[in-house]
Amino acid sequence: MPHPVMSPDNVAVITGGAGGIGFAAAKRFARLGMKVCVADSGKDRLATAEAELVSISPGGATRVMAMAVDVSRADEVSKLEDAVHERFGGTDLLMNNAGIQPGSSLFGKPDNWERILTVNLWGVINGSRIFGPRMIERGRPGLIINTGSKQGITTPPGDPAYNVAKAGVKAFTEALEHELRNTKGSRISAHLFIPGFVFTGLTAKGRTEKPAAAWTPEQTVDFMIERVGSGDFYILCPDNDVPRRLDERRILWAAEDIVENRPALSRWHPDYAEAFAKFVKEG
Repeated sequence: MPHPVMSPDNVAVITGGAGGIGFAAAKRFARLGMKVCVADSGKDRLATAEAELVSISPGGATRVMAMAVDVSRADEVSKLEDAVHERFGGTDLLMNNAGIQPGSSLFGKPDNWERILTVNLWGVINGSRIFGPRMIERGRPGLIINTGSKQGITTPPGDPAYNVAKAGVKAFTEALEHELRNTKGSRISAHLFIPGFVFTGLTAKGRTEKPAAAWTPEQTVDFMIERVGSGDFYILCPDNDVPRRLDERRILWAAEDIVENRPALSRWHPDYAEAFAKFVKEG
């Protein structure tokens, strides 16, 4: 059951909304009768997304807007917030979803690090901080949904900049929810959206057909809507390969690295391979 905020005439803003999970969410919100604004950095993709949203929205073009935005820039996010307020009167649901994953190495050039952190982390911070105050001031129920990643929780080796950014999104969104529920007059709640393996342009890596292990963006968004409707803060998505139980064991093992004083990332340490396998099996 969708959350009451996901109701006809309410306003949804989705960053990274012209493709992948963001576009799937925009379409679902439009079909629920919401007014929808998609923000993205690709103008051509935005035009295509806007046209499709207009075709499925009950109110057509009067209930859809699209805007080119670099979420890493606070001034552009402020212009987006102002434009939505002027067009639709305010925001009821903000989905900070924009993200990139060009890859990174620990001692490589800093360019990818800077871009990943400014988009994936600062994009979420900018969106929440800029939209949040006016959402609170409206005095209406509202939602801020931030897209994190399991990589921000278990931090596997291979893409450290992405892990750092998504770990920051987790910590920020936890702090945001605490702040919102302790702010007088606030009727806004924050939620950490944690997709599994989803087949999108970000994960395709040259593939044109969805791998059997992956979920579609639509499946992932349907799960998100269901769990937000149930009041979950941590929206931990499974996929066709990793069930929730395995995710839980991996997360618990990562947390216990500190408690048990194991080596960093012991799940990938050869001396702990047998112990981890036993831990998963016993779970």
